[in-house]
Amino acid sequence: MSDAAPTPTPSPSEAATEPPKVTPSATSTTSPIAERLADMSLAEKVGQLFMPVLYGAKPGAASGENRARYGVGSPAEVVKKYHPGGVILFPWSGNIENTPQLVALTNGLQKASETPLLIGADQENGLVSRLGTLVTDVPGSMAIGATGDPSNARTAAEITGTELRALGVNLDFAPVADVNVNPDNPVIGPRSYGSAPGKVAKMVAAAVEGFHDAGVAAAAKHFPGHGDTGVDSHTGLPVIKHSPARWRELDAPPFRAAIGKGVDIVMTAHVVMPELDRSGAPATLSKKIVTGLLRDDLGYGGVVATDALDMAGVRKKYGDAEVAVRAVLAGVDLLLMPPDLPKAYGAVLAAVKSGRITKDRLDASVTRLLKLKATRGVLTASPADPEDAKAVLRSGDHREKAQKIADQAVTAVKGARALPLKGDILVTGPAARALAGMLDGAASAPTADTPTTAEIAAARTAAARADTVVVTTEDAGPAQSRLVAAMAATGKPVTVVSLSAPYELSRLGGYDTALALYSGGSASLRAAAKALDGTLTPSGDLPVDIR
Repeated sequence: MSDAAPTPTPSPSEAATEPPKVTPSATSTTSPIAERLADMSLAEKVGQLFMPVLYGAKPGAASGENRARYGVGSPAEVVKKYHPGGVILFPWSGNIENTPQLVALTNGLQKASETPLLIGADQENGLVSRLGTLVTDVPGSMAIGATGDPSNARTAAEITGTELRALGVNLDFAPVADVNVNPDNPVIGPRSYGSAPGKVAKMVAAAVEGFHDAGVAAAAKHFPGHGDTGVDSHTGLPVIKHSPARWRELDAPPFRAAIGKGVDIVMTAHVVMPELDRSGAPATLSKKIVTGLLRDDLGYGGVVATDALDMAGVRKKYGDAEVAVRAVLAGVDLLLMPPDLPKAYGAVLAAVKSGRITKDRLDASVTRLLKLKATRGVLTASPADPEDAKAVLRSGDHREKAQKIADQAVTAVKGARALPLKGDILVTGPAARALAGMLDGAASAPTADTPTTAEIAAARTAAARADTVVVTTEDAGPAQSRLVAAMAATGKPVTVVSLSAPYELSRLGGYDTALALYSGGSASLRAAAKALDGTLTPSGDLPVDIR
């Protein structure tokens, strides 16, 4: 748990009592943004740079986590104390329970903030879906990539954005703009639209349009590109040795496309690209990458956000206070999820007072944030309505559109001529029960994500009574490989249904037929059932190369 800020600077509440600082730039124009900026105190301006995690389901309910981390109990009190530019919601921080609760939380947080908040969520769909069953199950990015149709990316983003907005969430940290060319990538994989830069760029551009159609802000991530790493930046510091030419060819096109569509935020990656910046700094802290490449080279004038600052990749060299300051100096505007908000806030405030961060530099970031809020209607938005949200969330129209995308994504990687399956079917693996329930007369032998020896033995016994076996797999490791091998050893025809990135199919052996779904949600499983029983002919194309 974080202690109170150790830096010898005024506390946020003390600093907030300072008279507003009117800068020359603020007095030279009468625009609403400039007027709002001029009315802010230094403490309020610094607060705008932060987007923390707050704990609890109700805006006014005290939480021990909030008290330990921020010195006050309720989410609303944290907002009043630190004046953050936004907050990000997670189920693990107790923010997301049900629709009326979430609407009350977002409305209450907005009421507590003098400057309306960006309220964000990581709702990429597929693998990263923080809103869970509250919202429509939309297939993830790689599934959309498999359809080959950018209009599906736009439709998916509009569905998700419309539902987020109904909940009072005005920012989605999506789309993923990374081009996944490394089969061993442990953190991106199916979150990417694919491995072809041009195709990914079209999907990203369409997704940005979809979010804007819905009236929410979009964030393209993770700049300058996280698709060719074998290290997870949550737990380590990846190094990607792309030359400038390789970067322009592979990584840059999706970000350039997003910028061309007016993307609201570009999120940085905690990765080192030594050929782009020889200092060894992760991109989040690199002025050459954030200011040089993103702003000057690609011409991006919008908000730059860090990836979560509690991730190991950005904390390898500097403490949590210095990381925040260096990110701002690099050109970042929004500091996401600082692990110690009092320390980071105090450090940035002290850096501005000392002149290390100039007041003009601070004003530039706050102005960009205010312009984003104005553009997406955040500054003038009405409170969310729980009854409206109930009507919008998981509507029949949304579910129908999501199902069409899932149907188009199903890809026959091997053995398409064996479909439809005939006779008695056994379904095993981690999604066995759900998929078997969608197939008339099918039996199931479910397993955990990591099948145990006993579960594999039970599946082998059940397979003796079946004519054909379907094995569901997801990010298959050694245990799932043993399950597939055991089913193949029965002599029965084996169909593998892959629920994640299709790279896993190269790690498995002995199967006769393979379908790639790229997502494990209910819409994707229904699409698989249609392919297995012959009511759907798989039409998806692999959006990545597999060995």
